[in-house]
Amino acid sequence: MKNTQTLVGVALAIAASLAGAECLSDAQVADLVAAWKARTPAANPEGQREADAACSRAKFTAALGHGRVIGYKAGLTNPAVQKRFNASGPVWGTLFEGMVLKDGATVEAAFGARPLFEADLLVRVRSEAINEARTPMEVLLLVDQVIPFIELPDLVVQAPARLDGPAISAINVGARLGVAGQPIPVPATRGELYALLDGLQNMTITLADAGSGTTLGQGRGSDVLGHPLNAVVYLAQALKQEGLKMRAGDLISLGSFSPLLPPKAGQKVSVTYTGLPGAQPVSVSFR
Repeated sequence: MKNTQTLVGVALAIAASLAGAECLSDAQVADLVAAWKARTPAANPEGQREADAACSRAKFTAALGHGRVIGYKAGLTNPAVQKRFNASGPVWGTLFEGMVLKDGATVEAAFGARPLFEADLLVRVRSEAINEARTPMEVLLLVDQVIPFIELPDLVVQAPARLDGPAISAINVGARLGVAGQPIPVPATRGELYALLDGLQNMTITLADAGSGTTLGQGRGSDVLGHPLNAVVYLAQALKQEGLKMRAGDLISLGSFSPLLPPKAGQKVSVTYTGLPGAQPVSVSFR
């Protein structure tokens, strides 16, 4: 069964377990939600510690009222992105129903207060045993699809340059939208499994302007925690600390393989995954 946890209940449970943490106040959360919905910049969450951020994220996602959880995203999994935001490690956020669009979708360039796009990748969970996975191969054996993905995050705040790891966590790691491409089924044979595992680590990911053909950014699979499936290992451990877990059918966003860039009206961008067996390009257009 899909994850139908009530985010209000999760927020209360986390808030109770983090007694003493300096959560965003109810008024601050209300202002953040109002700004998110109006697509206008909100005040930066300031002075958040990790425990503060977990409590603030839970309150924020509950107040958004999105409904059904469809998965999670690992953020700041790329050392270059960690450096940009002065972060020491990854963070995570929640994905909700309606956030993942189909390949070739057209969205407004101003889809958020601080809209951005980046090359990413999804996997789909096959079994809850994934919550005990500790290696990339263990993860691969417990997912049934690898999915090309362009994430469309929204950093939402007035001063994105001042965001750090806990503040990014507090705003649900900017989760807003994304475009998913053609899924790659995880194969059953040993040889094909190892080819896919190696391809994920060694692939070259290219983010390009589809109109001009200009390369906008490029990365390798190993840029994400040495192997992109290590993002799932991280996520399993991080969720466990807050009494949560991945469930069968959940989509997991692995992180950034390219720079975060602002969209322009009239622009179409695409991502290709050279060296990843079975991968087809994925694209999104901005109006």
